[in-house]
Amino acid sequence: MSNQHPDQTRRAGRALDAANFFLADVRDGLGPYLAVYLLTEQHWDEARIGLVMSIATIAGIVAQTPAGALVDATRAKRLVMAVAAIMVTSASLSLPLFPTFLPVAISQGIAQAAAVIFPPAIAAVSLGIFGHAAFTGRIGRNETFNHAGNAVAAGLAGLTAYWFGPAVVFYLLGAMAVASLASILAIPERAIDHDLARGLHDADGGSPHEPPSGLAVLLTCRPLLVFAVCVLLFHLSNAAMLPLVGQKLALQDRNMGTSLMSACIVAAQIVMVPFAMLVGAKADRWGHKRFFLAALLILPIRGALYTLSDNPFWLVGVQLLDGVGAGIFGAIFPVIVADLMRNTGRFNVAQGAVITAQSIGAALSTALAGFVVVGAGYSAAFITLGAVAAIGAIICLLALPETRHGALPPQGKTAPPTSAIAAE
Repeated sequence: MSNQHPDQTRRAGRALDAANFFLADVRDGLGPYLAVYLLTEQHWDEARIGLVMSIATIAGIVAQTPAGALVDATRAKRLVMAVAAIMVTSASLSLPLFPTFLPVAISQGIAQAAAVIFPPAIAAVSLGIFGHAAFTGRIGRNETFNHAGNAVAAGLAGLTAYWFGPAVVFYLLGAMAVASLASILAIPERAIDHDLARGLHDADGGSPHEPPSGLAVLLTCRPLLVFAVCVLLFHLSNAAMLPLVGQKLALQDRNMGTSLMSACIVAAQIVMVPFAMLVGAKADRWGHKRFFLAALLILPIRGALYTLSDNPFWLVGVQLLDGVGAGIFGAIFPVIVADLMRNTGRFNVAQGAVITAQSIGAALSTALAGFVVVGAGYSAAFITLGAVAAIGAIICLLALPETRHGALPPQGKTAPPTSAIAAE
């Protein structure tokens, strides 16, 4: 933990808790509700829905790595997050006013491009406040509050959507956006060590720093490239599963579709909370790669189980497995990137680069699933998505090294220009 007043650190931690809770709904915009809204209210077909979601995700791909570089460079991290929250909310709330294909693609592209700032910014602020030694535990706590926020928001949406229809999610998004802005601004600016936040070590040691590594480290760190491929395959498999479930539920009952979608989200988010806590508490002891591999292996099981029944209660039950995989992934992802980029000063741009791979997987996932559904049905789409994750698990097992570090370098020593793992 960086050297600062303990009261300031505690206050920063509480504000970060609140920011993770309220940003949970804002950072994803309409998320899986977009597919339900377009299917039931605007009567779009599955292929068109998948295409517009993929087009919007491409905007995030273009913005992601520059967003990480911005987080590395700027000392106005709170302002950047606040502006992004306003942009995501405004773009999403415009959708009912302009529901045709081109305006929807543009508005969701803006929302996606703005939202990519949140993962690297939150991780950077966490690292800058709490340091490497406490980072795994802090990320587990971040994800716990994030999943709790998602569960509460989805629960509220589910309770109200049956009576007021799918459009209720727009009002909920607006309310959460206001609360998230207040939480972001409550983080004390002086609590953030901006050198430490970008992955430079011993920022308070009094010794001069080595300059940040060149951007070439993103291409020369073999484990980072392997991890990026696995992350791409994880999201190529995972991103379309919940929207497909939402579409199946909505086709059975329009209003109940939104409510049952909320039930799916709540069920998964409730499960994510203990698994995020588990990662925070045990990953440094049990191994970071082991947790990531478990997250990949959940997806083929989940895809196969979705094909066994169209019963709404069965689908909601299977969605519990999303809580296991996504809960582990969300907590372990920034930890592994921090492992690989320790002492390079390129932590956030590396996050951006790997999340770019993640976004490519998500963009291809919704388009792939939409076309497979139209051509061969929902079961074929679920099996296809599960097979993709199985390939990712094999690559992870064979090619990704364990990334956790031992003891930190002694305080007051100048950090090496690159991490030992990044040099592999």
